[in-house]
Amino acid sequence: PLFVLFGSSIVQFSYSNEGWGAILAHAYARKADIILRGYAGWNSRRALEVLDKVFPKDAAVQPSLVIVYFGGNDSTEPHPSGLGPHVPLPEYVENMKKIAMHLKGLSENTHVMFLSTPPVNEEQIPESIRKCGRTNEGCRIYSEACLKLCQEVDIKCIDLWTAIQQRDDWKTVCFTDGIHLSSEGSKLVGEEILKALAEEPSLCWRSLPTEFDEDSVYDPVDEEGKNINISN
Repeated sequence: PLFVLFGSSIVQFSYSNEGWGAILAHAYARKADIILRGYAGWNSRRALEVLDKVFPKDAAVQPSLVIVYFGGNDSTEPHPSGLGPHVPLPEYVENMKKIAMHLKGLSENTHVMFLSTPPVNEEQIPESIRKCGRTNEGCRIYSEACLKLCQEVDIKCIDLWTAIQQRDDWKTVCFTDGIHLSSEGSKLVGEEILKALAEEPSLCWRSLPTEFDEDSVYDPVDEEGKNINISN
């Protein structure tokens, strides 16, 4: 099976700092191919521009699962020049709906999961980035909009804004710079994703077959001379 992680920096950096992408890759080793399609700094508007290129409808193999995250950059405050990553909330919702519909239409077996906008620790954000107007309240608004949309279009959504803040020490342990996830933050995200995937037998890592797990004469041998299949 092919799993694709699609989103902005939360996705692009998901293999660093013991990230949640690496957690998934470890859990699904020899069970699924996990492909990274993360683009730091992107918003939902820019994602739409490449959607057909990243997920062509005529691809020979379509993904079994696509995990999508956009929203943090969209939620930044608008710049007077009209430039920058901000996307007004109604447009963000419409963009995410278009992404959802495109992905759901790839194949009958393609599952889609959205990650809502996680919180930020405003005090930890570097001054140069803080000027862009990234606030925890803005993240909450876009997170709730994403959750509401997913209910309407019947897509599983992980409420990261709420899940991360359930930790009493979330502000001090979950981020590297107030925005991007530390190993502890990623561990929480990975657990939430694996928990959600466990509810779908065709996607749960425990139920997927292991590649080349048949017994072999080349397996390690115990003291009695019997082969031990370590794949199982």
